Amino acid sequence: MSTPNEEDSDIQIIRYATEEHLSMIMNLIETDLSEPYTIYTYRYFLVQWPQLSFLAMSGTTCVGVIVCKLEMHKNHKMRGYLAMLAVKTQFRKRGIGSKLIQRAIKAMQDEDADEVVLETEITNKGAQSLYENMGFIRDKRLGHYYLNGNDAFRRGFRPVYL
Repeated sequence: MSTPNEEDSDIQIIRYATEEHLSMIMNLIETDLSEPYTIYTYRYFLVQWPQLSFLAMSGTTCVGVIVCKLEMHKNHKMRGYLAMLAVKTQFRKRGIGSKLIQRAIKAMQDEDADEVVLETEITNKGAQSLYENMGFIRDKRLGHYYLNGNDAFRRGFRPVYL
């Protein structure tokens, strides 16, 4: 396994594909996110939209993950949703989260996404900064959104097609 001080060239972004990946996703998210999820929540996303979920791998170790979905929303718009994003603490500030988001947005663009939305805990300053830097606009504040009682910001992004 590489250390955070090594170059990021050893980080590979792969598409979700196996039950082994599910276990890796669950372990990382349970460690690094404040919200608890059941196996049914993971399966809801991963069974229906496996093509929209990615893992960042350092060798055989999962160091980052993004889980998404895409479905029809109001006014016949295809809305992508970033449900979960986590990067191991010691691998943060290396662009892994950005790469995962970019890969997921590209996959959603390939399926004609009109927009992408997410919610993030208001106290998570690192995530707030990441999403702002990637072009996600703060849409609204959601009171007591998380189980811990914290508010969330909903953010939206309109992909630019080249």
